[in-house]
This record gives sequence, structure tokens and C-alpha cells, in this order.
Amino acid sequence: MAAQIITFAELVEPEQTAPAADRLLEGQPTQSISNYFADPTQQFFAGRWASTRGKWRVRYSENEFCHMTHGKVRIIGLDGRTHQFGAGDSFVVPAGFEGTWEVVEDCVKLYAIFEATAPR
Repeated sequence: MAAQIITFAELVEPEQTAPAADRLLEGQPTQSISNYFADPTQQFFAGRWASTRGKWRVRYSENEFCHMTHGKVRIIGLDGRTHQFGAGDSFVVPAGFEGTWEVVEDCVKLYAIFEATAPR
């Protein structure tokens, strides 16, 4: 079978989720994830993520490219460095990043995630 172009214009049924209770710091955010693509190795993913307001702890094992299409988020590293992103902004969260993710205004982002598998 030939590889096909993936478009985000088609509807993908979202999975509803929320931050784990032990990571939640503020609010009761609800999230939806529409994963449009996963490669055969299960190391690369791309899709759309949305969340209502709230704040939670994060610990990234993957590299994630994000492009905000709506709303506003604030990400604070353990070192205290603060980054705020809104609609139209793009950024990368590298594997190993730890801190907090806060949705300041209900938001939507497009994502591309790469998580290398452990060597055997």
C-alpha cells in the first residue's frame, strides 16, 4: 500500500481525557485529543489537542512540536523560566523538560511528537 498524505481537515473522533489527579494543581481541565497520524514504529504522532483552563505538572519523555491555533498557555520550567504562548505561536518542548503547563485561556494546539524507543 502506498503512503498517503494526512490532512487535518477531516474529522477524527477525539479522545476525552484530563490530567492525572496526582499532577493536577488548579482547576478541573477537560482535554480532547484527535490523533491524526501514528507511524508504524509508534514513535511519531501528529494531531490536535484542546484543553479548558487549569494547571498541572508535566514531565516530558518525548519531543513535542506545538503550534497554538486558539487560546493561551503558560509553561514554567523547574528553573522558574516562564514561557507564554498564544494563537499563532509555535514552540518545541524537548524530552526531559519538567515543570508546569497552565491553560490560561481555553486552547487548541496542533502537535507533532517524537518519542524514541529505548535501545534493545
